[in-house]
Amino acid sequence: MIPNPGRAQIAARTLTSSICGAMTHDLELNSVGKTYPDGTTAVQDFDLKVEKGEFVAFLGPSGCGKSTTLRMIAGFEEITRGNILIKGRDVSHTPPEKRPTSMIFQNYALFPHMTVRQNIGFGLDIKGLARSEKDRKVERILDMFDLTEFADRKADRLSGGQRQRIALARGLVVEPEILLLDEPLGALDANLRRIIQNELKLLQRELGITFVFVTHAQSEALGLSDRVVVMSNGVVEQISPPEELYRRPATPFVAGFIGSNTVIKGTPAGAAPDGTQQLTTPFGTITGHGLAGADTAVIPAEAFRIAPQGTPGEIRLPGTITARKLVGAVGHLRVRLSDEREIDIETHAAAPEVQTLAPGAGVTLGIDPVAVTLINS
Repeated sequence: MIPNPGRAQIAARTLTSSICGAMTHDLELNSVGKTYPDGTTAVQDFDLKVEKGEFVAFLGPSGCGKSTTLRMIAGFEEITRGNILIKGRDVSHTPPEKRPTSMIFQNYALFPHMTVRQNIGFGLDIKGLARSEKDRKVERILDMFDLTEFADRKADRLSGGQRQRIALARGLVVEPEILLLDEPLGALDANLRRIIQNELKLLQRELGITFVFVTHAQSEALGLSDRVVVMSNGVVEQISPPEELYRRPATPFVAGFIGSNTVIKGTPAGAAPDGTQQLTTPFGTITGHGLAGADTAVIPAEAFRIAPQGTPGEIRLPGTITARKLVGAVGHLRVRLSDEREIDIETHAAAPEVQTLAPGAGVTLGIDPVAVTLINS
C-alpha cells in the first residue's frame, strides 16, 4: 500500500519546492479545439481553469474527446486552435518533454526489460540529471511507494497493482506541476481497482499536486475528483463538483449519462409562488429547480418514494410494479407509468412496502420538488 502520511508529507514538501510564486491557475484551456486533416472534429471550444492541487476528472463515453484533450495538454497531440497555459505560461506548441507534466497511460507503458528502479529513473535520465541526484530521487520515491524490496526486479514480473504504483512513481519522480492520468485503473480487476482508487485519492491530497484524470467510469469520476468535466462528441456538456453534477444535470445528455434519471417533457407553466419553476406534463404539473422556460423535468431514481398517503406539495405519479430486485440495502423497482413507459426507482430494501410489493401491484410514487431539476431539451 502507499506509505504512511508522514513520509508522504515530507515527500510533498520536496516535490512542490520548485513551485514559485502564486499563479491563479495551474492549468488553463482557452477555446481549445482539435480537427484532424480529414475534417473530423475531435474537440470543440474546450474552456477550463484548474486550481492548484485540484483533482479534475474528464468523463464521457468512448470517442467523446476526453483522451484527445489530455494528450493535447501533455503535448502528444497538436492543438488546432485555442491555447493551453500551465502556471500562466503558454505551452500550446511546447514539446512534451519541455512541459511540467507527467502522463500515466492505461497500460502503464513500463519497459519490461528494465528493473523497477530503471523504469522509475527513466524520466530523470531524459532530463539529464546527474547520477547522484537521480539516485537520490529514485530511492526516495521507491521508499514512498513501498517498492524498495522490488527495486531490482523486472517490471513485467510484478502484479497489476505493483505495476500501477511503478507507473505513478515514475510520473511523480520528475516532480511535475500536473499529473495526467489516462484511464490508469482500467486494466485492474474490480477489487484492486477500488483499493488503488482510495490510495490514489490519499496520495493526491498528501502531495497537493494537480491531477487531471480521464475515465469512462462514473464511480471513479464522482468518487475521486473535486470537479468533473462531462464530454459528448467533443463538446463539454457540464463542469461541476460531483454532487452538483449528480443532483443538478444541466443538459439532456448529462441527465441520461449520469446516474439513473427519469426524464419527463412538458410545457413551461411559469414560476410557483416560492420561486421554483412549473412544467405542465401528461402527469399533471411538476415543480422543480431550473431556469424559466425549461421544458424537461429530470428526476433521480432515488428521489421517488412509495407514497400511500399524500404529502402537501409532493408530486404524485401512479404506476404499476413490473419488477423488483434487492441488492444489499438498496431496493430496485421497475414501475410502469400511465403512458406505458417503465422507469427505475431506488429505495431502502428494508422498507415495509418494498418487502411486500410484487410485480402487478399498483403504487403511487411521490417526489419532493426539491429533488427535481428542470432543463431545456
